[in-house]
Amino acid sequence: MSDVLQLVEARLITALGEPDARASVTFLGTDRIDVLRFRDESDVIRYATLGMSDHPMTSPTATVADPLRGPRAELVLTVRAGGRGPDLPVLDQLLRPLAVLAASPQVEGVVVTPGASLDLGGPLWPGAPFTSVLVAEPGGLVEDLELLEPMEPVRFLPLLPMTGNEAAWKRVHGAAALQDRWLRNGTDLRDPERPGVRLTD
Repeated sequence: MSDVLQLVEARLITALGEPDARASVTFLGTDRIDVLRFRDESDVIRYATLGMSDHPMTSPTATVADPLRGPRAELVLTVRAGGRGPDLPVLDQLLRPLAVLAASPQVEGVVVTPGASLDLGGPLWPGAPFTSVLVAEPGGLVEDLELLEPMEPVRFLPLLPMTGNEAAWKRVHGAAALQDRWLRNGTDLRDPERPGVRLTD
């Protein structure tokens, strides 16, 4: 594990506690992506990627990839288990889709930034009503990790699951408008079985 990833894992553990599970996924032509699972006493589960930040993200229009400069990030998704929702083995099947998203900067030259939509190509887990995620602003759950210059800080980007209708509405009206809808309607974004928010006044 690189020095950067050791620091990233330490930051995640400081913020979220010790992970209780870890999965590793490797895609052809990419470095390994780990997904760590963190649980707390309130049945809240957080899945965090580890590996995406090892290299800076590079715009597909760049002629040369800078090995040091450029944005770095990891992804964090929070969901509530228990109740009548999907059990843990079902939720854990989102590990691979998360790893796919984390590998997208290497595979597709995608620069993942707040406000972006990331399409999963299918349900987030079997039976999930969510087929894409909204990338939210970092800093609330896990603080940015400063690295030695000229490297940019690692940002821990929350992912907010979206239904198909929400994703389509967001493409027209923007991320801020969708988040305002969620807020005004008291949407529980951790609920793995929540219905889509009302999108008409």
